[in-house]
Amino acid sequence: MTSCSRPFRRDIAAGLWVAEVLVASAMPCLAQDSGKVDTGDTAFVLTCAALVMLMTPGLALFYGGMVRRKNVLGTIMQSFIAVALISVQWVLWGYSLAFGPDHGHIIGGLEWLGLKGVGFEPHEYAPTIPHQAFMIYQAMFAIITPALISGAFAERKKFSTYLVFMLLWATLVYDVIAHWVWGTGGWLRNMGALDFAGGTVVHISSGVSALVAALVMGRRRNLEHDPPLPHNMTMTLLGTGLLWFGWFGFNAGSALSAGALSVSAFVTTNTAAAAAALTWLFAEWKLRGRPTALGFASGAVAGLVGITPAAGFVTPMAAIAIGASVALVCFLAVSMKEKLGYDDSLDAFGIHGIGGTWGALATGLFATTAINAAGKNGLFYGNPKQVAIQLVGIAATWVYAAAMTYLLLKVLDKVMGLRVSAEHEEEGLDVSQHGESGYML
Repeated sequence: MTSCSRPFRRDIAAGLWVAEVLVASAMPCLAQDSGKVDTGDTAFVLTCAALVMLMTPGLALFYGGMVRRKNVLGTIMQSFIAVALISVQWVLWGYSLAFGPDHGHIIGGLEWLGLKGVGFEPHEYAPTIPHQAFMIYQAMFAIITPALISGAFAERKKFSTYLVFMLLWATLVYDVIAHWVWGTGGWLRNMGALDFAGGTVVHISSGVSALVAALVMGRRRNLEHDPPLPHNMTMTLLGTGLLWFGWFGFNAGSALSAGALSVSAFVTTNTAAAAAALTWLFAEWKLRGRPTALGFASGAVAGLVGITPAAGFVTPMAAIAIGASVALVCFLAVSMKEKLGYDDSLDAFGIHGIGGTWGALATGLFATTAINAAGKNGLFYGNPKQVAIQLVGIAATWVYAAAMTYLLLKVLDKVMGLRVSAEHEEEGLDVSQHGESGYML
């Protein structure tokens, strides 16, 4: 009995020593500097993070209502799965690559792998909130961006391939461009490119990738005999409302504190969305004879996309101009896709790629330091150089996103295959990919 108890006691002592070491090592990360962390700003940013998270389910409904009934569940799942998959990727390595210590002005390092060193103390990215609050807020941007691409290949992509594509794209495209634009040391940030909440990082990257995906994967089968009409516009309008609501967190939250700048971004966001929704509606009414709910929804989202890079840099009157102009530009782009022969199923490129591009350029026109002293003046405020800088950011994002997306899709096509079979496409993604149905009718 005595001989057995000694090793047991040694094991207990060793276990206690390990626990003490772990607790001691964790304590510096848990310590808060009460003189720096602002509880009001922290509550504001966490609330905005929750709003941005809600945008991805909103996108699921927005996209889900626009597909045929046999694909509603599969389409919704392509957005919902991003919430889970990218949340884990972001914690493990995504955040470190996007915002970690700079390497060559191109990418963050792996020093923050698994959130090592990303604790509850403030950081230069957000000096009045815990570092992890900034991290989780940015996670919500990383989640919705690859989900946006799914609108281009709705109703025809294999779910297994989509999972792998989304994981690789988030790592090799989103994380890299996010570091260029927002990461300390990123080359576009150093150049002075303005992107308040993700015109280049989110919308151009996903929109251009969506165009490449539509071209690589080809058109949906049998469109002549089975027209791809929206099966549930009430669902799409509900999704539009959730996107508009969540976008206040997307744009106003990018101020990273509750104050004048967040108020300005909130006002410009709502104003641009309203102007764009009205412009698209009346343009459609004039040219096609009727104002549609789908047109209103598309216009609102186009306005939200267009104002995203400019929200914290422009006046409310500029927001009206950006909203109205981006609606017309996107309306034209969406109208041209049939003539150009590509099948961007749910207009991911026409709204996000084109809208994000115009919004980034418009930022170089309308930005003023009277709104944000940390920004730059644009062309209309005496600084034509800012337009050139914005064009460099746009071009770099277009080229890199297109090239990497093409490479990823070609490799995955060889290894896994991109599309479901003709039989599964005819059957619908709900049954063929998930063994379920969105409706039991």
